[in-house]
Amino acid sequence: MNFVLTEEQQLIQDSVARFIQENYSLEQRQEIAATSPGFSEAHWQTMAELGWLSLTLPGDFEGFDGNQIDTMLIMEQFGKGLVLEPYLANNVLGTRVLLDGGTDEVKKDLIPRIAAGEAQLTLGYAEEQAGYDLHDVVTRAQREGDGFTVNGRKSMVLHAATADYIIISTRTSGGQADKEGITLFLLDPSLEGVTVTGFPTVDGLQAAEVELNNVTIPADAILGEEGAGFGILQAAAIDGILAICAEAVGAMEILYKDTVEYTQEREQFDHPLSDFQVLQHRMVDMFMEYEQCKSLLYRATLEVVQQGADAIRTVHALKHFVGKTGIMIGENAVQLHGGMGMTEELRVGHYFKRLLVIDAQFGNADYHLQQFAA
Repeated sequence: MNFVLTEEQQLIQDSVARFIQENYSLEQRQEIAATSPGFSEAHWQTMAELGWLSLTLPGDFEGFDGNQIDTMLIMEQFGKGLVLEPYLANNVLGTRVLLDGGTDEVKKDLIPRIAAGEAQLTLGYAEEQAGYDLHDVVTRAQREGDGFTVNGRKSMVLHAATADYIIISTRTSGGQADKEGITLFLLDPSLEGVTVTGFPTVDGLQAAEVELNNVTIPADAILGEEGAGFGILQAAAIDGILAICAEAVGAMEILYKDTVEYTQEREQFDHPLSDFQVLQHRMVDMFMEYEQCKSLLYRATLEVVQQGADAIRTVHALKHFVGKTGIMIGENAVQLHGGMGMTEELRVGHYFKRLLVIDAQFGNADYHLQQFAA
């Protein structure tokens, strides 16, 4: 595949790579993760100043009219550093829903603030009974006068504890698993009846449980049309899958390169481990699987950008392959590092944990294989 970056895209990739190299050693990442709010606000402002937060925003709203390819370039580099800032929650998921469903008035208010790093969004789509189905929604919004009363719970909402707004999916009509009848709201978490309980996740990021108890939301907080939010939600999920797959590809590159370097330095029976043919074969397998993931990522991203007829099916194939390959590369990296691979002081374990979480986000490898076959 001939995937040649434009001059602007190459500059973006290089600037993100330099940022990661200077600011995201394992020690620096652990220090950031251990402090509140779980990411660096200084890094977030730097990202805004460098234009990364406005890269995919429309030109009418102080953006650069970028697309999923630009997001892919950023997220692949973020995967190499295991970046903690809420780029996925804010600039991929939340912003996509806002752009697709928000009124001009809401966009004019929020998008410039998002570009400047002054406002953060996140998307609350998951519920504990739903598995991986976006349309399985029991959080209910009941019309009351000029607004809605919302009751329910959203699980594993990324960076909800620090978000200025949480976009939530609710059911205003239909049965629990119907695709029709889903309505999206732009929720202010300071409203009475909203409880946000934040916690660190196993991969060092931040998430929260969001409880909604008789929360009154005005009707003008609806994003899109009432009862027709599933299409917007699905489009955001596709962008999210492409983004985390790009992040996974970056993490896989670090894992296989670290493993090759370690086996060249570690000696056994007076020979480097890399001299043993069986280990050479395993590392070649790791490299080949990584390259296939990267090629499939490029294909899926380009098909989505060009709105190809098979784009959704290719996204399912990508998510399946990234999930399966991420586990294979992670397991081999940990095993070939021996006992060191299990320690917190070595970064391979941290990358493996992130790959395991990515496999579970928006559907694991088995789920997407079933969707691909269907």
